[in-house]
Amino acid sequence: MAMNSILCCFAALLSVWALCQAQSDTQLPPGTPAIQLRLAGDKRKHYEGRVEVYYSGEWGTVCDDDFSIQAASVVCRELGYVEAVSWSPSSKYGRGEGRIWLDNVHCTGQESTLAQCQSNGFGVSDCKHSEDVGVVCSQRRIPGFKFISTLTNNIESLNVQVEDVRFRAIYSQRKRIPISEGYLEVKDGGKWRQICDAEWTDMNSRVVCGMFGFPGEKGYNTKVYKLLAKRRKKNYWGFGVNCTGNEASLHECKLGHQVELKGNLTCEKNLPVVVSCVPGRAFAPSHALGFSKAYRVEQPLVRLRGGANIGEGRVEVLKNGEWGTVCDDSWNLKAATVVCRELGFGSAKEALSGGRLGQGMGPVHMNEVQCSGFEKSLTECRFNRNSLGCSHEEDAAVRCHVPDMGFKKRLRLSGGRNPSEGRVEVLVEKNGSLVWGTVCSESWGTIEAGVVCRQLGLGFASNAFQETWYWHGDGSADDVVMSGVRCSGTELTLNQCLHHGKHLQCPKGGGRFAAGVSCSETAPDLVLNAQVVEHTTYLEDRPMYVLQCAHEENCLSSSAATATQASYRRLLRFSSQIHNNGQSDFRPRAAHHSWIWHECHRHYHSMEVFTHYDLLSLNGTKVAEGHKASFCLEDTQCEEGIEKRYECANFGQQGITVGCWDTYRHDIDCQWIDVTDVMPGDYIFQVVINPNYEVAESDYTNNVLKCRCRYDGHRIWTYNCHIGERNRSSSTPQRNALSN
Repeated sequence: MAMNSILCCFAALLSVWALCQAQSDTQLPPGTPAIQLRLAGDKRKHYEGRVEVYYSGEWGTVCDDDFSIQAASVVCRELGYVEAVSWSPSSKYGRGEGRIWLDNVHCTGQESTLAQCQSNGFGVSDCKHSEDVGVVCSQRRIPGFKFISTLTNNIESLNVQVEDVRFRAIYSQRKRIPISEGYLEVKDGGKWRQICDAEWTDMNSRVVCGMFGFPGEKGYNTKVYKLLAKRRKKNYWGFGVNCTGNEASLHECKLGHQVELKGNLTCEKNLPVVVSCVPGRAFAPSHALGFSKAYRVEQPLVRLRGGANIGEGRVEVLKNGEWGTVCDDSWNLKAATVVCRELGFGSAKEALSGGRLGQGMGPVHMNEVQCSGFEKSLTECRFNRNSLGCSHEEDAAVRCHVPDMGFKKRLRLSGGRNPSEGRVEVLVEKNGSLVWGTVCSESWGTIEAGVVCRQLGLGFASNAFQETWYWHGDGSADDVVMSGVRCSGTELTLNQCLHHGKHLQCPKGGGRFAAGVSCSETAPDLVLNAQVVEHTTYLEDRPMYVLQCAHEENCLSSSAATATQASYRRLLRFSSQIHNNGQSDFRPRAAHHSWIWHECHRHYHSMEVFTHYDLLSLNGTKVAEGHKASFCLEDTQCEEGIEKRYECANFGQQGITVGCWDTYRHDIDCQWIDVTDVMPGDYIFQVVINPNYEVAESDYTNNVLKCRCRYDGHRIWTYNCHIGERNRSSSTPQRNALSN
């Protein structure tokens, strides 16, 4: 069955290639109108946009009446893409200008050009520009696609359409990772070609660097390339390139002047284009490898959260010492690219809207953002300070171009049922040669698994495995080659994590005890509501004789063991409201049958430790013993339109649904810290969710809540509650990204 499936998929790919090839080779019937297409408008990806047609010396649009996915496929193939993914009516990409050239378009999907499809005829339409149609094409280009201009007198209004773009590094640069400098070559008609630098500009280089994952361009040693150009055979492309500097990739740029191809005499007074880029801080090689300059980010005013892979996430900005989100109204590739370059990545691949990478908490700091694309920071862009009404359902996010670091070549998953799971195998140098081996599973956990999934571009870790006997990996890779792995979670590769190096220590050995992972494109994200905690904190003196259950659950300090039944315990009580702002439900890792029944509270606990409650001194020392709380997880309440899925009653399924929250009221057992033995003073009240990283989340940095509190021996004041690791004391000045 598996072989049949593979053969079917292969046959399908061959049929698509054959169709594309046949269409590229087919001569159009006599009388077919000569047209040219482009994708324009407010685009969030470079392979989508409003369909525009060049006909009779004028650009115009296409009406959405009777448009179909077959028509979209014709458009995409005519533009050099393999297929269409979807189409959109009602001017999703903004209203066009000028003529509406086509209306009531009917295509079979087999046409070579949109001009062959049936329609009312060119210029015959009763539509308005509010009905302009748009398409989303596949990112894959047609192999061997040859850009042919049917309107040679208007090529400068057309986009660059080539199969692929690459750097061809000179010998001294080839071993550097990432490759950030070299001859720029485009693949057209199945052949790699150079570009004549007669009209090449810094804006063109800026775009090229951006699409390869670099935030900026820089100069290079021209003498070396002039010398090499004399020795090498050249094969020039027939066009120049004209970029504004804002394009997400070279495919978005317009064509420059046509280059007269004269064999060896082509571009004889000039040279092939060379581009040199500045790598971002996270990707910059060391100075020992020859780089004298690297992009440096100062104290961050903008950050990404909740992204599965490197260079993607929800956009958050800093204002008055507090992180907040950006509303997606008017959010586009220009603004997204400013964010990406600011953080040391390249241009934006996508500008995401609608909370696609999870919803944030706290304020929405920016709305209706308008960037020129050349700002150094998103905080320099214009935005509507008075615009209200944005919710976190509209949080903006980005996916950035990142450099090809070759991370996937040194790590693999083996033996799994699908490409997203398996035994972890790493490529290391041993006795002068490269060999594959396994990772010792001692201390292996969700954080380490998360680094593996991110390195392979597989998203988040859904599970970390310390036994993998059921996954039969490569037998030649059974030996342990890495042990003692401990990651912080911010590493780009597993090799960047702490580990034992050459002196391996793995008493259990590899084989069945080798480390394994399973990865997922989505993950939950738990966040405490800081305002609820701050507004519900109070003290209660409670007699020991009513705290027996709590005592059995270890919810009181150790001095309670010697306390009499008539004595009182002073409890710092509060409510907690835990939201799941991620993209998948939060589910306990333990199987249903292994949950623990708690007789006192008459319900099952699905996680041994779900939260830590602590009272700390201002220097971080514990002053109250606190406790490790375990609860039954359920949906207490959900946002409008979302149904509850989990409840504790009757041994029900436990978890927290996306868009729901679990509330633990201040008046339930163990929802407190025992402060009976605490002296008056100033303290930090801290709550940590999922402290042992038992369940994978998209963002662990928002699992910590801290409050300042003052206790005078009788009353307590709680203030300045906030999410995150920073202790924002009033005496510490904060740098602001935005001013009021």
